[in-house]
Amino acid sequence: MELPERVTLPFSLEEFPEIIDVRSPAEFEIDHIPGAINLPVLDNQERHEVGLLHAQNPYKARRLGATLITKNIHRHLAGSLKNNPNSFAPLVYCWRGNLRSNSMALIFRAIGWRSRVLTGGYQAWRKHLSADLDPLIGASKPRLIILGGLTGCGKTRLLHELNRQGAQILDLEGLANHKGSILGNAPDSPQPGQKRFESRLWEEFQKFDPNKPVFTEAESNRIGRLQCPPPLWKRLGEGKVVLVDLPLPERGKLLALEY
Repeated sequence: MELPERVTLPFSLEEFPEIIDVRSPAEFEIDHIPGAINLPVLDNQERHEVGLLHAQNPYKARRLGATLITKNIHRHLAGSLKNNPNSFAPLVYCWRGNLRSNSMALIFRAIGWRSRVLTGGYQAWRKHLSADLDPLIGASKPRLIILGGLTGCGKTRLLHELNRQGAQILDLEGLANHKGSILGNAPDSPQPGQKRFESRLWEEFQKFDPNKPVFTEAESNRIGRLQCPPPLWKRLGEGKVVLVDLPLPERGKLLALEY
């Protein structure tokens, strides 16, 4: 059987309508390639067990890993992948682009699907994103228009209304899952980690038309526990500011409603 094809960054993610992250759910939650779905070949507990066993007996760990990986790929084939057509051609990746992704890609190729493995796996993707992010978000275009004003004056509401009317927006608080003020964290879900936040930023800037302005809110260099990347923070300080204001009684009503 032929080994899976491999692809090496840089390339456009649009070349791969289907991207499969075969790492554990915990790894996927920390960060993943934008648009990827998680079909783990080892779940969190299984990965932990194989890792512990490998430190004692690498051969037994490989046997256990092969058994679990085969079982889990079978489960995915019988579940979320059962109706995929012959033309299914996903990009598959794991942590380093070795055992876990190759295992799934080999079985896919045996079926007849043209699966390809990302050389270097997630590590290669993270290196690529880290090199690309600062120039992307620090570029002079698109022009940023910053909505400024006190907490409770409706900046976020205005931002979302602009979006509904077709304007480009950068919702930093939404990406960071944080209110961006002393009233802070969203009550129902935690903030993402720094890596996930940066991936979300990269994904948003990829969508923007550089010839149209982008509206965003004024923020400090930290949004909750997340750090605003320095090039973006610099641009927020240099952009055109539109001051949003409300009378104090209206601010109080809006704060009670939203927080």
